[in-house]
Amino acid sequence: MIVRIMGEGQWKLADSHVVELNRLDDDLLAEMESGDDEGFHRTLSALLDEVRRIGEPLPDDALEPSELILPAPDATLEEVREMLSDDGLIPG
Repeated sequence: MIVRIMGEGQWKLADSHVVELNRLDDDLLAEMESGDDEGFHRTLSALLDEVRRIGEPLPDDALEPSELILPAPDATLEEVREMLSDDGLIPG
């Protein structure tokens, strides 16, 4: 699976990592629903860090179709709300 972090680039992750990322996505959704801005930023940072940790970065000149597009680290809660579908950032 190819994951894009907006403003940073793309990472290749094994499909088996979706389960790990879903936990963080669920936490992020709960914080968004409750309006917990501090928790939202903490969890978004953890989600992006996990993608960077478990993924293999693609070269800057590579442009693969992204299966997941994650917000930039400095995205606001409102910006991410606009990006979300009912399923969250990570499809289950």
